[in-house]
Amino acid sequence: MLPSRYALAFALCLACCALPACSAPVDLKQAVEVTDVSTGWFDAGIVDGKNKLVPSVTFRLKKKSDVNVSTVSINVVFKQVGAEDHFDEVYVQRVDFTGAESAPTTVRAKAGYTGDPPQTRAEMLKNIHFQDMQAQIFAKAGSAQWVPLHSTPIARQLLVK
Repeated sequence: MLPSRYALAFALCLACCALPACSAPVDLKQAVEVTDVSTGWFDAGIVDGKNKLVPSVTFRLKKKSDVNVSTVSINVVFKQVGAEDHFDEVYVQRVDFTGAESAPTTVRAKAGYTGDPPQTRAEMLKNIHFQDMQAQIFAKAGSAQWVPLHSTPIARQLLVK
């Protein structure tokens, strides 16, 4: 059995370690905003002999100054406009804040549209069968629930970088 002063010191250490875990969760919907959003269709090259375009979104996260969060996880869901099902989704495990904002984060779907040559990628965007998309950005900090932060249409513009 530990002497009582060691037991007391051990109990105090445990209590101090538990304090951060007991702090109130951050309401990311109120604490973080999506800024500097740009979207388009990334030229993913030639796949199986076909030109491939994938939806892409680039953004920054900005937090309010009184918010105590240094990193968040992001999930971006790509959906065809008017559809309920997900076309694709991409999970980003860690987006770090430097000061009050993050570096630009670019998220591209793996799934996309393909077109047979000689149709160019620019012509693919003008095709009558081309379906527009939107990106929905969700975030969470730690073990909190996912919260929607932002939704944006994917612009019909070709991105090469």
